[in-house]
Amino acid sequence: MLLMLVSLLCCVPAGKACLQCDRRIRLLHEDFILSAPSMGSQIDLKKICDHAYVTYKDTSRERKGVIDPTTLYRARTEYQNEFDRFLETRHTGSVTFEAIQIMEKGRKILEEHLNTFIRDGLCPNKCGILKRRVMDCFSCRYKIYICPSPSGQQDCGEYPLLAEEGGQALLNCFLPWHRLLLGKTEYHYSWAPGVPGAKKLNESDFRALVVTDDSSVVLNQLHVDEQGTYRCSLQNRNGTVFYGATFLLTVAPLPDQTQRPVITLPPPHGEDQSPFQPTEGLLVPVIAMVTALSLAASVGITAVLGLVINQRRAAKQLS
Repeated sequence: MLLMLVSLLCCVPAGKACLQCDRRIRLLHEDFILSAPSMGSQIDLKKICDHAYVTYKDTSRERKGVIDPTTLYRARTEYQNEFDRFLETRHTGSVTFEAIQIMEKGRKILEEHLNTFIRDGLCPNKCGILKRRVMDCFSCRYKIYICPSPSGQQDCGEYPLLAEEGGQALLNCFLPWHRLLLGKTEYHYSWAPGVPGAKKLNESDFRALVVTDDSSVVLNQLHVDEQGTYRCSLQNRNGTVFYGATFLLTVAPLPDQTQRPVITLPPPHGEDQSPFQPTEGLLVPVIAMVTALSLAASVGITAVLGLVINQRRAAKQLS
């Protein structure tokens, strides 16, 4: 009798698959088996449990056979809630049939969560290589799962950037799946000066800029000679590249500071010369006229003075 009870507590460890990798689910099933009113019922529940584990294992195998901790937590929580409701509403006389139903409910819950995980969560990288930590649904141990790049390359494309001289540019290398990468990773930034796309670049054209844990770099107070091709790559300490991106940065120079042009009025009547600005041809007759007038005025003044003097002399002689 003691040996049979011990065997009931061990629900086929080799058949553990995803849900049974969770300690709470294992204890839940063990308590359920031991709660049966008779030894025959306990044996029947054990068989049902064993068969359920086989179906869970097959369900996992059809879906990569792996699961992440978050998905396992969601499946376990939903299944545990269903099992608690089952215990509250079950009927003593039909415990075997109801046990089959709740175990099948667990398989469907596992299938639903695995479908979502495999479709959307296992390999979310659309480019680059993802090396992540997942749980094996057969051994219940963690292992490394590698998601290769769908394109077969670590290069994830080029992104044109335009900035003004004196402004700034943001080089953002982050993608959400980077958080799932196993191990210590760093972002490596490099730069090849020159007009982006003007020539084909070699590896020797790039000069290292910075190695940082931050996924983005801000370039401030930009100069025209800082434009060029910028690259970032996500690597581990061994130099393995998981992701890469290229930024084509063009820096537009500020417009020149020129003086405001002087507005010149057009000459009157369409003439080319202004009357207030005589040319050399007009200057000579003007000077001659002024000289003649001056001489005539001098002669006139001299004659008047002479006449006045003669009149005064004649007046003195009469007196």
